[in-house]
Amino acid sequence: MEVILLENIEKLGSRGQIVKVANGYGRNFLLPKKMAVAATPQNRKWIEQQRVRFLKLEAKERAESQDLAQLMEGIQVVATRRAGEKGQLFGSVTAMDIEEGLAAQGFKIDRRKIQLGNPLKVLGEFDVPVKLHRDVSVMVKVKVEAEGGEAEAAEKPETTAEPEVETKAAAEVETRSESEPEPEVETEGESESDDAASQA
Repeated sequence: MEVILLENIEKLGSRGQIVKVANGYGRNFLLPKKMAVAATPQNRKWIEQQRVRFLKLEAKERAESQDLAQLMEGIQVVATRRAGEKGQLFGSVTAMDIEEGLAAQGFKIDRRKIQLGNPLKVLGEFDVPVKLHRDVSVMVKVKVEAEGGEAEAAEKPETTAEPEVETKAAAEVETRSESEPEPEVETEGESESDDAASQA
């Protein structure tokens, strides 16, 4: 069947375009979601009248996408997962996880615009393209970290413990020296004078 698109649809066409689609796809998906209308003679005439409005809307969406791309430059999404010794994840990071990470930073991006080929299954940093508009894309850095800092703990098991021991020991020495009486030299001198007095 032929339909007239009311929205830009990836790999199908742009708003206002007449395209051929499978009957089931058109009747069960595009038409109910109001993403397209049947290409009847009446609708064809209507779309010609709306073409200028569609062009203006397209230009506005492109400009908004470009502004959004500038705001998103350098943004980073951090995902924490349990991982094995070799950095393999117990699970994965999906486009849905990236969508949620962006939403937490105030960017509401449909996961279908996140061009993640396969879910991320290892620790590390990855550049993931986000297609904001058919002519506008931005790269988002996704950092996958071990849950609870497991990787750091494995690499540096004793680095924090040793300085604490040294500090405690130093503190004990300082406390002892403060609580002890005057230097022993005076004490020894007094004992010698006491011995001389006793001998006399």
